[in-house]
Formats: sequence, C-alpha cells, structure tokens
Amino acid sequence: MSEAGVQHAPLVILAREAAAGDSAAMSKLLRTIAPKLVAVVKAILGAAHADVDDAVQQTLIGFVQGLPQFRGDCDPTGYGRVIAVRTAVAIGKRARSRDAKNDPGAEADAMPSTASPREDAFATRRKEALRQLLEELPTEQAEAFAMRIVLGCSLEEIARESGAPLNTVRSRLRLAKERLRSRIESDPALRETLGGQGQ
Repeated sequence: MSEAGVQHAPLVILAREAAAGDSAAMSKLLRTIAPKLVAVVKAILGAAHADVDDAVQQTLIGFVQGLPQFRGDCDPTGYGRVIAVRTAVAIGKRARSRDAKNDPGAEADAMPSTASPREDAFATRRKEALRQLLEELPTEQAEAFAMRIVLGCSLEEIARESGAPLNTVRSRLRLAKERLRSRIESDPALRETLGGQGQ
C-alpha cells in the first residue's frame, strides 16, 4: 500500500463505519473533514459571501447523505471536496441570478487585507470576475476548473475524487479554458480586469 493509502486508510474505515450508521464514527469523521470542506466553500464563493453558511450546511448534508455511495477508492476528504465544489458553484450561480434580479449593481464583499485600498479594489474586482466566469461554465467544467485552479488539485486527484476518467477531466479542463479564453477576449473590460495589474 502506498504512503498516501496508509495515511488515508483510517479515514476510509471511519467513513465506512459512519455510512453503516455508527454515529460516533460520523461525528469524528465530520470533525476531521468539516474544516477542510468549509475552506473549499470559502475558496469558491469568497469568505464574505452571504450564502457561505448555507453552502457549508448543504455540503455537509450532501456528504452525509452521499456516504453510502462512497466506494473508498479515495480519501473521504476528496469525496467531500467534490461535493463542496459542486455545492458552492451551484449556490454561486443561484445567488448571482437572485442578486441580478434584486440589485443589478451589487458587488461581492471584499475580504480584509493589508494591501492598499487601490490594490484591494483591484484584487476584489479580479476575484469577482473569476468567480463570475466560473459560474458561467457548465457544471462539470466548473468543478474541474475550480479543483485545478482554485484548489490546486492534480489531474489525477480530480479524476479520482470526481469519479471521472482522466481523459474526461482533461477534456473538461480544455473546454473550460477555451470557453473562458473566448469570453475574456470578447470583453475588453474583463480582459483589463484579469490581465491588468493593480497600481
């Protein structure tokens, strides 16, 4: 067994026990992985997003409900990470649609920082533009792109955690990049936001 397999084996066993109805195992499993799933949701939506708490709650519910289908071929944290990405992307799309109807000029809240106000404003615009672009992608492409770019997962990790063949992951990422490139090239303001530098 690989070193990674040895490290993850206790969590896989815990996940199987939790799926079989062991409430102590479920509690321990959630205490272990919940902070990592919260971090994923915040990375996708932004820590100040109004729906972060709802996204976290839906992620944890989805994880608990999905445990009986967990096959144990990856770390349960990776399994939960896919659920967190999927949930955050879906909630982001719904929130953007809702906000557009209620306040077309609404912008996402900025996270506190030690940068200058101008740098903060530029970083906030850039993050918001990237989140908006992510939300425009088809779900599978958005998930693969978020896992690769936002979370830094390898192609193999994305394939294993999402249950998709490696070539499918490559295809989703290629299509996502092509779609994003086309969208950015067709929008001068977006091109300036994503290509410019905060000065």
